[in-house]
Amino acid sequence: MNTFWTEALGAEIRFRDAGGWRTRSIEAGQGDAVILMGGLTGHAEAFIRNVLPLAERGLNVHAIDALGHGLTDRPVDVTYHAPVFTDHLLRYLDAIGVERAHLVGQSLGGWTALRTALTHPDRVGRIVSVTGAGLLLDDAGRREESERVHAQVKAVTAKAAAAPTRDSVRARLEWLMVNPSTVTDELVECRYRYYTLPGTEEAQAKLIAEQPGEGNRAYMLREEDLKRIGHETLVLWTDHNPTTPAEVGRRAGEILPRGSFDMITSAGHWPMFEQPEQFNRIVGDFLTKGSGAAG
Repeated sequence: MNTFWTEALGAEIRFRDAGGWRTRSIEAGQGDAVILMGGLTGHAEAFIRNVLPLAERGLNVHAIDALGHGLTDRPVDVTYHAPVFTDHLLRYLDAIGVERAHLVGQSLGGWTALRTALTHPDRVGRIVSVTGAGLLLDDAGRREESERVHAQVKAVTAKAAAAPTRDSVRARLEWLMVNPSTVTDELVECRYRYYTLPGTEEAQAKLIAEQPGEGNRAYMLREEDLKRIGHETLVLWTDHNPTTPAEVGRRAGEILPRGSFDMITSAGHWPMFEQPEQFNRIVGDFLTKGSGAAG
């Protein structure tokens, strides 16, 4: 049977207590810690093709399920706005005994990475924001575009996850990719099962309502915020991203004091899964350049 888990043979699945929140990770390697974080209603399998290749570059790689996602706890006594994802990340770093880690965040994970760097700069090394959410440029046209993207993401996510079927889950995943054949039956089944875990309906509905909701826009990263993030940051985009246009990512890379921009070709919103060789090379080179020390 062809399964993407063969690409992670040698990695370890762990469940840790991150400050009271049971958190799942897929881990491999030794060296500087790197946390891989996915998008809204995503899960660690999004990085299944990256954990070992990045670990082989001399990194201690942790792909995690964010709070409210995958097999990590799904509390209903929190508000699923940007600060709670930073809180969860910091609790996870404490749980693994790491003072500072590199952060690789895709979509929502990119938002979490940059906001954590802004609010807790001493806990963050280098940053890679992959088709990152949460960017709000000063240009009025870009602001309107951001509102449309926010609404679009909320609509397609709610459609897939509110009353999930395997067909609706497949449609949501195919929307993320350039090539629909990238979406395997295994990936659909994996996500479908996470969407339908018994007892998670309330938390799932809360997550889908709050994370892309209007109230969370207060935590978006404006140009003045980006100017305050002094970490080495790679803004990594794709040529077929279905959400925020590449021009926004390119501009963010220019505003960030130590920012750079790169593009993965023939990919949509999930370049780490759709074009893993490009992703692993670009991200691996960025995280290990120079001494490779997290800082």
